[in-house]
Amino acid sequence: MKRIMCTAQTYLIIALGVILCACGDSSTEANSEQTTQEQTFTDTSTDSTTDDVDTGTETEPDSDASVTASSLLFFDDAVIETITTQSCTLSGGTQTTCYRITLAGEPAVDEIGPFCPPTIESDASQGGIWFDGSGEVYDIDGEFISHLDQLYGDGWLLYDPSTGEVNITDTQTACEAAARPNVDPAYQNYCVQCDLEYYGGGVNETVLLPVTPVPLSTPNYINANMGVSLNGVILAAQAPVDAILNNYTIAAFDDCGGHINPFDGYHYHAATGCSTASGEEDGHASQIGYALDGYRIYAMLDASGYEETDLDECRGHTDETRGYHYHVASPGENMFIGCFHGEQGEWVASE
Repeated sequence: MKRIMCTAQTYLIIALGVILCACGDSSTEANSEQTTQEQTFTDTSTDSTTDDVDTGTETEPDSDASVTASSLLFFDDAVIETITTQSCTLSGGTQTTCYRITLAGEPAVDEIGPFCPPTIESDASQGGIWFDGSGEVYDIDGEFISHLDQLYGDGWLLYDPSTGEVNITDTQTACEAAARPNVDPAYQNYCVQCDLEYYGGGVNETVLLPVTPVPLSTPNYINANMGVSLNGVILAAQAPVDAILNNYTIAAFDDCGGHINPFDGYHYHAATGCSTASGEEDGHASQIGYALDGYRIYAMLDASGYEETDLDECRGHTDETRGYHYHVASPGENMFIGCFHGEQGEWVASE
């Protein structure tokens, strides 16, 4: 009897052990499955977080990669070749990546001219504008031509007193004799204008602009072509108005602030409202182009007609949306910006 009871107890213990083992296996499997599910969720969350967080590091395009002109806000037909990226060395010695951009050399939008009015009876619609750095912008109409002696002193007579016809450089020979620093004396007292047809259309210029601008510790002065417009036209340095006026000439600009010479073709000396991209969503001034240091250039006034009040000596400042950027001066100041904030790219010599 005692043996039977022991045997029964033994069977009972074995049965309980089997039950406990089964429960233990089920618990372990459940815990293992829960851990796997939690780990999978955690991994997915980590990946998503990595994708959404801006690390603050700008990745430059690979060398020789192509970039669409529209992504840089250039107008259609403003550039004549695919924009690519390549290794480059900036003016301060920094080795980096640059956009290689070849400009059409004539505006993708807006017409060129007119420049010089035909007679002293002509109205403003028949001529362009003139600025000499004094802050004033003059319409080049007949009245302006006939009163140059009052504006700049004796010795000015850009028209034939007997006919009222304005002296205009209307041939390639005359253009090239007058549109230069050492004006041929035969073309003093002339209104100077040239025609792109003399040179087969726009002069195609290629420029290297840093993809990521590199700021300078001390700004650099501007003494040559300083940038590119979204319109496909060079943004030039200050027009040499002293040399122009000393030779009794008026190198007329059209209403977009551009004119033509034999060296650069058509180019801008001021921002008058041409070559602007569509407005910024926050009412900020519209972009007009890029400086040679890669920083963006914007119009002088915002959508409400106000000028920024915290511009530095280069006419630049920083905001959270655009980072450092420039705002152009008024046309009458005969410049776009005051200096370069960053190391400059370069103009590529024609082959």
